[in-house]
Amino acid sequence: MKKLLSFLGVALFVKQTWAQACTTLCPVILGASLTLAQYFGVKNEVVGVLAGALMSIVGYILIRIFDKRGWHFSGRDFLLMAIALGSIGFIYMGRLEYKPALHWKLLYIDSFLLAAICGAAAHILGVNLYAWMKAKNGGHAHFPFEKVLVPLVLDGVVLFLFWGTDLCECQEVMILN
Repeated sequence: MKKLLSFLGVALFVKQTWAQACTTLCPVILGASLTLAQYFGVKNEVVGVLAGALMSIVGYILIRIFDKRGWHFSGRDFLLMAIALGSIGFIYMGRLEYKPALHWKLLYIDSFLLAAICGAAAHILGVNLYAWMKAKNGGHAHFPFEKVLVPLVLDGVVLFLFWGTDLCECQEVMILN
């Protein structure tokens, strides 16, 4: 709870909003929803989708900071997004047990990690979809808050897929040494 309150306090005193892909309010809302979801016992996969979306937002904020300071180099955006998304493991280290399982008879990965990757991919797709829609409309949004709603709707679809259904026949696989 202390971490959440300190995070909210810092976010309230931020004087400038980086509004390329999101506002500084987005991580605050997602961070609060992560804490509340775990408190109320929501499935870890649902929390994983939200955590993946949060980490993609952090990646976009890092990219915006680097743009503001004029730090440009080859592969910068990919590297910053990879660092942000890769830090998902540090958030829940010690709180979750890593239990990889076979998903869709194809992927051998932890279900929380799979949900985080899907949540991040949905959010990045939503940001890019909004940019494409805006470009097709002459540089103007179709309706107010379209920038927020398009990624939010895609995140919501992925969230409800992980929440409402069992997307895989998850089987624990024993690896023989």
